[in-house]
Amino acid sequence: MYHHTPPFWKENSGSGPIIGVANHHGHALRPEVEALMALDEATRLREEDPYTGGWAQIAPAWMVGMHSRFEVDLNRPRETAVYLRPEDAWGLDIWKQPPSAAIIETSLADYDAYYRALALLAEKKQHEHGRFVVLDLHSYNHRRAGPTAPPADPAENPEVNIGTGTMDRQRWGPLVDRFMHELRDFDFMGRHLDVRENVKFVGRQFPSWIHQHYPESGCAIAIEFKKFFMDEWTGELYRESYAAITEALRATLPGILEELARLGARL
Repeated sequence: MYHHTPPFWKENSGSGPIIGVANHHGHALRPEVEALMALDEATRLREEDPYTGGWAQIAPAWMVGMHSRFEVDLNRPRETAVYLRPEDAWGLDIWKQPPSAAIIETSLADYDAYYRALALLAEKKQHEHGRFVVLDLHSYNHRRAGPTAPPADPAENPEVNIGTGTMDRQRWGPLVDRFMHELRDFDFMGRHLDVRENVKFVGRQFPSWIHQHYPESGCAIAIEFKKFFMDEWTGELYRESYAAITEALRATLPGILEELARLGARL
């Protein structure tokens, strides 16, 4: 593993069968990647998931990516984890010149190291509890037409999209249903969140990896918050909304534990 400042990821292997993960939280680039990057910081930040690392840490065990998805994307299959062409990344022209094989190799070595650490944490939870849940936390843009243009149609852009397309819905259905119900039921600043399943996203490589490697013991829920808690063009955080989301997520943890116990987890 290569040593970076900041580190490629941070983690805590705390107690309990719930793991919070924020794969796209990071903004850092290795110097040799930054030297080739054609995108400015604001454009990169707009496609990253800033602030999601704070949500991941509602669970005692967590992993937070600290480097940008434009260096290597932890939620893509390994063979496409380094964006090389505009069509890999929302049509953006990423590179002043293509990264060398050595740069790509280092990025993929970090990707591999991250998944090895994830496997160690998942296996620890499986050994200790028999079953575990991963909260795969993301955010998504809904003002792509520009900062002053109307936002995307709310009918097709829920405030919270729950992605379950890579899981065995029959096995984990009651747990996911309860999670969604409790997010919806939370008193969110005097109203209720719009929480829907598989409208915008169904989950990608990361939850798929969990379900492939731990088909009977691991449940990864892909959770995408629309960026209504921040200004996606400036990066400004709306602190009250962000804090309320944090508390809404925290309120789901007892129910997740109850559902895991019903499935035979050792708590």
